[in-house]
Amino acid sequence: MTRLWSAGRLTYVALTITAFLSIFPIYWMFVVASRTSDAMGQVPPPVTPGGNLGANIARLFENTDAYFLAGLINSAIVAGTVTVSVVFFSTLAGFAFAKLRFRGRNALLLVIVATMMVPTQLGVIPLYMLMTKLNWNDRLPAVIVPALVTGFGVFMMRQYAGQAVSTELIEAARVDGCNTARIYWNVVLPALRPAAAVLGLLTFMTAWNDFLWPYAVLNDPENPTVQLSLRALSDGYYQDMSQVFTGTAIATLPLLLVFIVFGRQIIGGIMEGAVKA
Repeated sequence: MTRLWSAGRLTYVALTITAFLSIFPIYWMFVVASRTSDAMGQVPPPVTPGGNLGANIARLFENTDAYFLAGLINSAIVAGTVTVSVVFFSTLAGFAFAKLRFRGRNALLLVIVATMMVPTQLGVIPLYMLMTKLNWNDRLPAVIVPALVTGFGVFMMRQYAGQAVSTELIEAARVDGCNTARIYWNVVLPALRPAAAVLGLLTFMTAWNDFLWPYAVLNDPENPTVQLSLRALSDGYYQDMSQVFTGTAIATLPLLLVFIVFGRQIIGGIMEGAVKA
């Protein structure tokens, strides 16, 4: 048993190589962001940061074609709103499907799971027509509202709630006089916190990195998301790669910050789910 769980030298070598291959592209992105565009063509490529990061950031935010600051603000609004909404509605629906008894529960859950089988691209045209009728084109609600709840989030929370929340605990809360809303807030939601952290991270990353749907409905160049701003930086005959890498590095920082802040809960949720499985 000890031999089975002990890591050998080969394991450490493989993990070191994997970590290097995963981290180096991100590190080199920050290296190029701190240099001029000539760094892209240097042989061998530079591996140490330069001294042009401040100048590149200033030129990036002064670029009137990208509206990068507006893109950051809009993406923060969209990703933050979508993440809070998805976590709230998914935990609420997951609790209902896992622990409450009502007519048509299994059929409704099957419909929700079936929505996960439909490719996102198939819904772009009818959803765009709906946004046009609502007069939401070129406005952030067109990006936010369709993503306020996801079938994956509901299914994930339903599976986790079925294991993490005991029926006896809910019955005890009802005996104490708690209604369903209070049971959800005081009993169920704390138990679902590890899985909710994982869902929140995945949702935030998806909303922050989304390009297709914002590209379809946000045609105003002065009202982009951060991904549309990065696209504007890479358009044209001449591409200032230092600005492109600077914008990409800045756009990556919120994702890294989320990992750092919520990393413990995220890892705890993954490990707890693995133990329960």
